[in-house]
Amino acid sequence: MAAYDPSGEIELALDPNAVPVLSASAENLQIDKLLSAPLPTYDASVPGSFIWTKLAFWMCRRVSSVQFRTTTSTTLVPQSTRGSGAMCCGWHTNGLMDPLAIFLQHPKEFVVGARHDLVTRPLLGWWTRKLAVQPVVRKAELLRGGCTEEEAMHLNGRSLLALANGIAHGFGCVLFPEGTSHSLSHMVRFKTGPARTVLAAAALAKANDLPLPHMVPVGLHFRRRELFRTDQYIEFGDPIQLTDDMLPDEMVAAVSEGGWIEPPAETVHHLRDELQARLPPMTPEAASWPEHRAVHLTAHAEALAAGRRLTSWQDEVHAAREVRDTWPGRARTFPPEPITGTRFEQASEAAELLETHGLDGRDLGSGGRVLRKASWGRLPSALLSVAVFLALLPFAVTSLGLQIALGRLLGDSTDEGLDARTSYQFLAAFFGSLLIWPFIAALWTGIVWFVQGDLATLLGWSAGWLELRGSSPVLGLALVYVLCFPVFWASGKSFAAAWDVWVDSRKAWTRFRLPSEEKARLARLVNELTS
Repeated sequence: MAAYDPSGEIELALDPNAVPVLSASAENLQIDKLLSAPLPTYDASVPGSFIWTKLAFWMCRRVSSVQFRTTTSTTLVPQSTRGSGAMCCGWHTNGLMDPLAIFLQHPKEFVVGARHDLVTRPLLGWWTRKLAVQPVVRKAELLRGGCTEEEAMHLNGRSLLALANGIAHGFGCVLFPEGTSHSLSHMVRFKTGPARTVLAAAALAKANDLPLPHMVPVGLHFRRRELFRTDQYIEFGDPIQLTDDMLPDEMVAAVSEGGWIEPPAETVHHLRDELQARLPPMTPEAASWPEHRAVHLTAHAEALAAGRRLTSWQDEVHAAREVRDTWPGRARTFPPEPITGTRFEQASEAAELLETHGLDGRDLGSGGRVLRKASWGRLPSALLSVAVFLALLPFAVTSLGLQIALGRLLGDSTDEGLDARTSYQFLAAFFGSLLIWPFIAALWTGIVWFVQGDLATLLGWSAGWLELRGSSPVLGLALVYVLCFPVFWASGKSFAAAWDVWVDSRKAWTRFRLPSEEKARLARLVNELTS
């Protein structure tokens, strides 16, 4: 994996004016192409092309079901496709997977704003333009050249007004108040872009007698964001409602005529501060990732001591949050101050011991056992998963092999940090299905043509089985070609299931072979932690 230096992110967390480190792609500004990006439509069911939008999200759901082992979501207030527009705001640590998680779990269609290079990349850019994604130039890119300040202001004004129009007309939107994806265990200083955009949307809504939009804090929780088949949990918080008194008459008049004036600074800062008060508690809000692991381990230990087990990632997130928020002596700060004390040192030592061996709080045992036993009741389903995978292995190797290799290569060599790793793997799976599978399907169709006689003998079919209803074998071969695609998909699902079996088996073996002295140390630490 390419070397990654987090010093720039630490500076970004402490200094709101710090400029994030840019990737080579982010530095490549193509202003003429950006200014020609298609604008969304507000009188249709989707902001961009209906066919390409529906196809994109259908494929995203298919890829996501393989990428993640479990996906759950919850909401404090019911979300609806109807009514006022929704500005969703979350913390940003997993690249493209962050907005995608919200898109796939919220019922609304979305107008989308994104970093400028997502609209100009050779392959991804073609599709994002079909989805009417609006490009944004950040301060960091402007400072490094590539366009003038006037060009950047024009582009950003155009994009933000387009997003505001979409929100005003009842669509959803996702903007990240931190302004950049990062790898820290807590949020960095908030920017004002989401607040300014939703206020513009509210002014447009008021001018057109539409319901005022609202802001939705969104907790995005990934167990280990950089790993294949990790767990994700999307948490929609209590909306922040906008009111008429936030909207000056001159602002409403300006936007109704297609113009723009900045909303009152005090209102912008009020919304930003309100979001900054609500959103961080819905994140790990830890001084470091080791601290985060220690808190989660404590949640597991306390649950087991109370006679229950945290069986889902969602349950674990909420249990860890309660542990974190009630930790003695912990003060709410932004960014968070490190937790200290003897009890925390015990939790950290135990969590680090497990982390060294690829284990975590889920591996703790109950009933006096320091580590849990393997679940032999799951053996039949595990064997079935492996058997299906082996049966489909030739198809998995040919259809998924290049995708896996490409995703691994791109994810491990990116200069955008650990937060972009899963994004590249996802894109390799998404576009690989479109670009690779048609050729592999043709290859398998050719193989079937050459071995049709042997297949007939093996399966007891008639010699002319490809000649459907006495027609030309072309129709039969076309059917074989089409059937290759669901077979490839099934082979991908079987690979994911077999991967889960491998991970679970490896962890069970690790628990069994853990040295007795380390088991004794872990038992002592957990007992002291829960006493």
